[in-house]
Amino acid sequence: MKKLVILGGGFAGAKIAKALENKFEVTLIDSKDYYEFTPGILRSIVKPTHLKKIQVIHNHYLKKAKVIVECIKEVSKNYVLTDKSKIKFDYLVIALGSSYNSPFKEKEIIVATRGAHLRKYYKELCKVKNITIVGGGIVGVELAGEISDFYKNKEITLIQKHEKLMERNRNKTISYADNFLRKKGVRIIYEEEMKEYNKKVITTDKGIKIKSDLTFICTGITPNSEPLKKNMSKYLNKREYVNVNKYLQINGYKNIFAAGDITNIKEEKLAQNAECHADIIIKNLKNIESNKPLEKYVPKPRIMIISLGRFNGILQYKNFILTGIIPGILKTFVEWKTMIKYR
Repeated sequence: MKKLVILGGGFAGAKIAKALENKFEVTLIDSKDYYEFTPGILRSIVKPTHLKKIQVIHNHYLKKAKVIVECIKEVSKNYVLTDKSKIKFDYLVIALGSSYNSPFKEKEIIVATRGAHLRKYYKELCKVKNITIVGGGIVGVELAGEISDFYKNKEITLIQKHEKLMERNRNKTISYADNFLRKKGVRIIYEEEMKEYNKKVITTDKGIKIKSDLTFICTGITPNSEPLKKNMSKYLNKREYVNVNKYLQINGYKNIFAAGDITNIKEEKLAQNAECHADIIIKNLKNIESNKPLEKYVPKPRIMIISLGRFNGILQYKNFILTGIIPGILKTFVEWKTMIKYR
């Protein structure tokens, strides 16, 4: 069997590893030992037991693939270097995802990333009164929805640098989210940015001061492309996303693919899109081995479900918008349906 190395065990990486472990000698390299349904992690900050529903150890759903839990340091055209190992490959899939970065290092500032990270702050969240969320994109809106739903006595402020929430979404979606959060008591500050944090006080670029016992950063998404910079920097665009062709191969390589948030594809960074990337890469790896033509990836609008706490949400598909309890229930169903495949 030829050696297939997969970097990242998220939506794309896990799906590819599971589908191809009987056809290739698969090695999955991840910085954590589990698959996680990332759209569900925000609930873990208000309900830590929820993590059990959205995490599964890689070795539980992979029967033949080798799992290496190490940090990736360097990627070359024929090997991957971790902090402990050098792994050669015939085929490589780069599915390292993306992350939020905070310019502030204070312990009261939390970058919204993994559930295990957010869980650490549950007890602190229970104690504090003033909470600030920086970033009014989907993650910031969903986090505000979760906290305002579970806690009625918190003073929640959401700072959004744009003139509206989730600015790439439809106006009805934006308006519903704004009205919902305001009714829950969330204070929304538009067209301002967090510029300074000192002694639990946030100062915006317009001079407004906000008391904040706990601050969540939900802005400044960047691709996790650092391991590519030494040997493959010419395949990154100006924003450091990986340039891929219509077959999801890195330009210049027939045996190296990329999937998920790290790609330069002009579409929303959604779990559905990462899984669709995985489907194409699975087919194309098989097609290469069988000397068949490769399949193209065509970006398409996807159904987007935005949760606003346990019992409310927004479903958006093209011009169709559905709000209320049904999208809220659907988000839970999608989570269950996804996780059942890895149990």
